[in-house]
Amino acid sequence: MPSVAEQLHAARQELNLSIDNVAESTKLKPEHIRALEEGNFDVFSAPLYIRGSVRTIAKELKLDDAKLIEELDNELSKTQKFREPPPLNGQRNGFLDFLLFHISKVPWRYVLPVIALIVLAIGGVIAFRIWSSRQAESPLKDLGPGIYQNGTSDQDETLELPSSPSEK
Repeated sequence: MPSVAEQLHAARQELNLSIDNVAESTKLKPEHIRALEEGNFDVFSAPLYIRGSVRTIAKELKLDDAKLIEELDNELSKTQKFREPPPLNGQRNGFLDFLLFHISKVPWRYVLPVIALIVLAIGGVIAFRIWSSRQAESPLKDLGPGIYQNGTSDQDETLELPSSPSEK
């Protein structure tokens, strides 16, 4: 099976187009087109540029770009430079980077309402427990000696607390 570079070169030759014609119609640099037809991927800094250029040229040359990109990915996986995507900052990713990356992939449109419902349910349970514990307490437990007010008398009388049966 011919390589991606050979397929691009053959398709361009079949349409009788020069590299400059393809460069003019695709707005790509002629050096990049030439490098792709030679299979020299080292000219590019990242696989993203290679895939984009191949896709653009394939569409211009009326090739199946999806199939060509799949073959290109197979070829790039065999090279040392483009086996993995390059790190963006030149450092290895730590645990925090890993965690934030996976959090960023969470579909918050669906997860946020579920979290809100869970928080409301927990808040409701806590409020109910507080309310029920307040209801169980006797409202008269902290009252001291009572004052009786007779409706006809202007003087307040203090009532004695009843004695317990053990004191008699």
